[in-house]
Amino acid sequence: MKLIISPNQLKMLMKIGLFFFVTLIIVELFPRQTNFKYHFDEGKPWSYELMTASFDFPIYKSEQQINLERNEALRNFSPYFKIDTTISINSFEHLMSDLRRNGTVPFRHLRYLKAKFNDIYKHGIISIEWFNKLKLTGKTEIWGILPNRISRSIQVDDLYTPKSAYEEITRNYTDQLSGYNLNLYIVPNLAYDSATSEMSKAELLKNISLTMGMVQTGERIIDRGEIVTPHLYQVLNSLKIEFNKRKSSIQQSSIVIVGEVFIVLALVSLFFLYIFLFRPRIFDSFSNLIFISLLVILIVALTSFTLFNGTLSYYMVPFALLPIIIRVFFDSRTALFGHIITILIISLIVDNPFQFIILQITVGMVAVSSLKDMTQRSQLAQTALYIFLSYSIVFLSFEFITEGDISRVHWSLFIPFAVSSLFLLFAYVLIYIFEKIFGLISSITLVELTNINSDLMMKFAEAAPGTFQHTLQVSNLSTEAAKKIGANSLLVRTGALYHDIGKMRHPEYFIENQMGNENPLSEMNFEEAAKIVISHVEDGILIAKKSRLPEQIINFIRTHHGISKAKFFYNSFINANPGVKPNEDVFTYHGPLPNTKETAILMMADVVEARSRSLSVYTVENISEIVESTIDGQIAEGQFKEAPITFRDVETVKNVFKEKIKSIYHNRIVYPELKQNIVADKVKD
Repeated sequence: MKLIISPNQLKMLMKIGLFFFVTLIIVELFPRQTNFKYHFDEGKPWSYELMTASFDFPIYKSEQQINLERNEALRNFSPYFKIDTTISINSFEHLMSDLRRNGTVPFRHLRYLKAKFNDIYKHGIISIEWFNKLKLTGKTEIWGILPNRISRSIQVDDLYTPKSAYEEITRNYTDQLSGYNLNLYIVPNLAYDSATSEMSKAELLKNISLTMGMVQTGERIIDRGEIVTPHLYQVLNSLKIEFNKRKSSIQQSSIVIVGEVFIVLALVSLFFLYIFLFRPRIFDSFSNLIFISLLVILIVALTSFTLFNGTLSYYMVPFALLPIIIRVFFDSRTALFGHIITILIISLIVDNPFQFIILQITVGMVAVSSLKDMTQRSQLAQTALYIFLSYSIVFLSFEFITEGDISRVHWSLFIPFAVSSLFLLFAYVLIYIFEKIFGLISSITLVELTNINSDLMMKFAEAAPGTFQHTLQVSNLSTEAAKKIGANSLLVRTGALYHDIGKMRHPEYFIENQMGNENPLSEMNFEEAAKIVISHVEDGILIAKKSRLPEQIINFIRTHHGISKAKFFYNSFINANPGVKPNEDVFTYHGPLPNTKETAILMMADVVEARSRSLSVYTVENISEIVESTIDGQIAEGQFKEAPITFRDVETVKNVFKEKIKSIYHNRIVYPELKQNIVADKVKD
C-alpha cells in the first residue's frame, strides 16, 4: 500500500520536526559545568530552604589558605646547584699558560694565585644574577651537588661572584697583579639545577593537604536566613566543586540530559500549542514559526555563552529583546507568552532562578506594555529606560529583603542591567534584518509607507488624482473600522493607500479621473471594457513588486475585489443581450478572497466609498441603505468566507461607515450674498 502524504500533512510534519529540533538545540546549548543551582555570597543571608548534604564531601581550603601554607613550606626550601669541579683546574691552567706565553712570572705570584684560586673555588663562585636573587628571597643556604651526586650545604654568605672573587684575589697584590687580566679566568662553577630543585619543591608541597575535614551525608549545612560565614562559604563552595565533579560521570550526565529534554519539551510544547490554538495565522506560516524559534534559541545561546565564559554576568543578555521584537511583528499576548516560556527555560541553567524569573517577567511586562505600537525610534529608547528602571527597582527590593541594610547592597550589579538595556537599542537594526529575511512587516515600516510625500505616492497623486482621493477616503474609513473591531488599523490604512495603485497605468479609463471628459470605455464592447477595468489589480501587483512593497501590502491589492464581478459591464451586457449567457470569467475578478480582518474591511470600505459618491442626496436613510445593501451583497456573494471576521464585527463596521460618511457629506452653511445697492452706498460714504 502506497503512503500518500498531502501538502497540508507535509507542512504539519515539518512543523512537528521544527518543534523537536528547537528542543534538542536548546538542550544542546545548556552549559554542562555550571548547573549548581544555588547562588551564595559571603556575609549575605542564605535565601533558600534548609540544605543538608546528599553525599559525603571534603571541605576544601580556600586559595588564600593554600597559598599561605605553600609560602610557609617554601620558606624552608633551599635551591640546588651543580658544582663543576673541573672549572677551577681548567681556569688556573689557562691562566698559567697565558702568563708563561707573555713572559717570566715570579714564583711567589704563581704560588699565591694557585692558593687563592683553590680557596675561592672551594667556597664556590655563582653568577651575580643568582646571587642577587638569593639575597632578595632571603635564602641563607643552598645545596651544592658534586659530580658523584653527593650534596653539601653551602652558606650564601660564603659564596663569591666573579666580581667579589676578583677583588679577593687582588686585595693584597693589587700592584703586583695589575698587569694580569684575571677577569678572563674567573668563571662561576655553580649552575642552578632546575630539575632537582623542582623535585624538592614538589616534595615539600605534596605534604600540604587541600582539605580540612569532611561533611557527612545527611549533615545539616545551612538554613534559610542564616548568614553565610567564611566557614560556611567554604563548605558551600566545596559542595559546588564536588557536585560538578560528580556530574562529569557518563551515567549522571545522561540522567540530567533526559530530565532537561523532558522539561524543555514540555515548555516548548506549551508555546507551540498556544500558537496553534490561539494564533492560527502565525502557526499557518512556517517562516513565522522559524522566526520565533530562532529568537528563543538566540536568547538561550547568549545566556549559555555568558555562563560558559564565566567572567560575564548573564544579566547582560537583553532578555527583553524577544518580547519587543515579537510584539512589533505580531501581538502583545504572543510576545509575553513567548517571553515567559523562554525565561522558564533559562531558569534551568542560572543560579537563583526565583529572583531571575521575577525580574525577567516584570521586565517582559514592561517591554510589552510600553510598545503598544512602535512607530518611532524614540519609543525604543524610552522602553530601554523603562526596562532599566524596572530592573533596578525589583532588584533593589530583593536586596532590601535579603540584606536589610542599604550599605550592603551590591551596586556593581546594576552595570549588567544597564548594559542589557543599552543592547535593546540594537532591536531597531534587528527588526529591519528580520523584515528582509522573513518577509515580515513592522509598524515602523507601515508608518514610512503611509507617507503620502513619498516618490510613489506623489506619482500616484499626479497620474490618477481622482483615484488618489478615493484611496484617502477609503483609508480613513478602513482605519476607523479597524480600530473598533480590534484589527491592525495601521496595516489596513497602509493597504488602503495602495490598493488601487494599478490605476496609475491607465488612469483615463476610470471615471474618477476623467474630469467630465468622455469615457474611452464607452467606445469598447463590454468584454473589453471589463477586462481593462479588472486588469488594474494585476497592474497594481506589478507596480507594487517593482517598488518593493511588502507582501502584506500586495495582499491588499490582490484581494480588494475578491472574486466579485465588474457589475456595470456585466449587467450592461445582460441588458444589451437578452437571452445570451455571458462568459462569467471575463467579467469576474481573479481573487483570491480576503483572508484577514484587514483585507475584509478594505473590501467593504472600497465599494461603500465608491457607491456613496453616486448619491445625489445625502440623507441618513440613503447612506444607511447604501452601506447595508453593499456589505450584505458582499456577504451573500461569499466574499468574506475565508476571512476571520464575525457578524458582530461586520455590524460594527457598518455603523462606523455610516457615521463617517455622514460626517464627510454633512450639510454646510450657505453664505448670504451681499446686495449690490448696499455695497454702492458704502462706497459713497
